Amino acid sequence: LKGSLNEKNLPQNPIQLFSEWFNYIDSNKKELETNAMSLSTVNDSNFPHTRIVLLKKFSNEGFIFFTNYNSRKGKAIDKNPSVCLSFFWPSTEQQVIINGNAFKLSKIDSDSYFNSRPIGSQLGAVVSNQSEIIKSRKFLEDKMSKLKLDKSIVKRPEHWGGYNVIPSSIEFWQGRDNRLHDRILYKKDNNIWNHVRLSP
Repeated sequence: LKGSLNEKNLPQNPIQLFSEWFNYIDSNKKELETNAMSLSTVNDSNFPHTRIVLLKKFSNEGFIFFTNYNSRKGKAIDKNPSVCLSFFWPSTEQQVIINGNAFKLSKIDSDSYFNSRPIGSQLGAVVSNQSEIIKSRKFLEDKMSKLKLDKSIVKRPEHWGGYNVIPSSIEFWQGRDNRLHDRILYKKDNNIWNHVRLSP
């Protein structure tokens, strides 16, 4: 039986509904990576670009992911912080689309997460100049091998860290029979969330 979205049962805060969906899918191992989400940014030429990143934390304060600030996405966010996040969980026929602005996390928060990562992931963040053109894969592997031989403690590069996406709207999409899907759109106005139903 497919799920449904009934206005009588909707919470005032959309983060609560997101948490219910996310935790159900994650705890029941419905998807390989519940936290995989698309991130869309807009470049200097007003072209959108979308890629998959991993959600690392969410709360009433926003949705957090980490990346190289010098990457294509990082440069786009520097000039235009308006982004779109999208989750799609086919096992439950659910989708969540989040519009908001992305802000860099503090150095302390970025350090804390970086230091919690496996050493291989730490090394990878140091080695890769994300989105830059390179000569070959061997170029990367040689840099990694050299870094592994260096006995100094690996530290978070200044150009690597987290973003917090503070949402201004969150749409919940629940698949239903006959393509008559449920769509509920939450929008924040004067710091208060309100919701409406959209036609599928």
